[in-house]
Amino acid sequence: MAISSTFSAAKLDSLLMNYCSSSSASFSGAYFPYQQQMKVFPRPNHGNKGMVSRNGGVRCEAAEFNAALGPQKIDLSKASALSALQQLKTSAADRYTKERSSIVVIGLSVHTAPVEMREKLAIPEAEMPRAIGELCGLNHIEEAAVLSTCNRMEIYVVALSQHRGVKEVTEWMSKTSGIPVSEICEHRFLLYNKDATQHLFEVSAGLDSLVLGEGQILAQVRQVVKAGEGVLGFGRNISGLFKHAITVGKRVRTETNIAAGAVSVSSAAVELAFMKLPESSHTTARMLVVGAGKMGKLVIKHLVAKGCTKMVVVNRSEEKVAAIREEMKGVEIIYRPFTDMLACSAEADVIFTSTASETPLFLKEHVKDLPPVSSEVGGLRLFIDISVPRNVGSYVTDVEGARVYNVDDLKEVVAANKEDRLRKAMEAQAIITEELKQFEAWRDSLETVPTIKKLRAYADRIRLAELEKCLSKMGEDIPKKTRKAVDDLSRGIVNKLLHGPMQHLRCDGNDGRTLNEALENMNALNRMFGLESDLSLVEQKIRAKVEQSQK
Repeated sequence: MAISSTFSAAKLDSLLMNYCSSSSASFSGAYFPYQQQMKVFPRPNHGNKGMVSRNGGVRCEAAEFNAALGPQKIDLSKASALSALQQLKTSAADRYTKERSSIVVIGLSVHTAPVEMREKLAIPEAEMPRAIGELCGLNHIEEAAVLSTCNRMEIYVVALSQHRGVKEVTEWMSKTSGIPVSEICEHRFLLYNKDATQHLFEVSAGLDSLVLGEGQILAQVRQVVKAGEGVLGFGRNISGLFKHAITVGKRVRTETNIAAGAVSVSSAAVELAFMKLPESSHTTARMLVVGAGKMGKLVIKHLVAKGCTKMVVVNRSEEKVAAIREEMKGVEIIYRPFTDMLACSAEADVIFTSTASETPLFLKEHVKDLPPVSSEVGGLRLFIDISVPRNVGSYVTDVEGARVYNVDDLKEVVAANKEDRLRKAMEAQAIITEELKQFEAWRDSLETVPTIKKLRAYADRIRLAELEKCLSKMGEDIPKKTRKAVDDLSRGIVNKLLHGPMQHLRCDGNDGRTLNEALENMNALNRMFGLESDLSLVEQKIRAKVEQSQK
């Protein structure tokens, strides 16, 4: 196999050693801790995520992988006589070169991990391009996207190897958050290919939210696409996945009544506050909202809907508060700068926090010095914190006279009307199943794209060569009109001849042609026209990875 000098055996030493050093001990220990302590998180309309597949079978990749490795070893004494890729193909990693790239989601959500862990993993929107770049710099990751919200932190990747890709991403998550790999493995869930796609579609449709059908998650999925525009690692598969997820989310909300009566995280926070307040104080409790962004604005709207006519809003600038005040006529909205936050807190009974601060705004020492609240509101100052990372420190719960609630506590609000929620979810699931089939067909059809390109290029080379012969026989003084007519004729003949083969290479899920038929046709055309490449697709990707790491 011909390999360029920049892709020598020495350059792949580290990759080869990584492949061969993955012993059964390392895979059954740190990489697969759930063999020691398996957790299952039951969810409506989902298979059990985490360590259980949708069909109920326990995922036990470690045993399968170690069995595949067997007793094979690389004879390093012969390494110099082989090219790097030849070593790779004759080593224990031979199984790797035969894998198809997989879509994988490595996630922690409100259903599987506490907010204390999620906030350490949260990635601000401005850091998304950097995170995508770092993820795609990993040896086995081609494309990546990050969905980071108050309820979830999910990393979607296209991995050259499922096992190694998951291992590398988990280690990256540990490195960026400071959380041990074993702890992440205990709370994460892993989904592959069709399951990963279905999960994102359900997320976008609002089926995976604490509040069924909530609209904010769809906007957050859109933001992932916006943040990924122009970023090298936000490639065709991942961008196609997220764009299709947006289509699914819009369609579910349009064609079902899943959003009818649905509440957002912000409205659930307001509902929770009113559940904890004595009913007699609902119109008199003093309200403070810290942060006037999207979440803060929704909190204010829902407070107004509950009958609140006066509240204080703390924000970095008055501009956003003034815009909200203009929109909500007849409501007294008092602006205060962040420097007055503690003074305003001393005069508030309920404090909502929803800022993007990466450090707590309220600590134990701040809250313990606040004056007690009236017995009319229950004698407890309520902190409703819907920010991730949290705005209220965890030790504030130790302060007498204070109660702290975060996004994980909103489950109490959304537990009602369970039957109605499940019925709506079933309607949405039918749409998701249909859209899932279309996306999978689109992704599967990408398998034949290289052959389509090579066949067209092959035909065009022949066309141009024959066209040049024809024109040379016709002499040098050929009119431009005649030259163009001959060129158009040759293009037309080639296009008509290729039409049939091209049609049989496409599989978009809209006709009776199956993917297997398309792949059989692809292999036949490759053989007939000699279109096979010297390097397999995965081998080309390995070489590109190594060459990129050398720059």
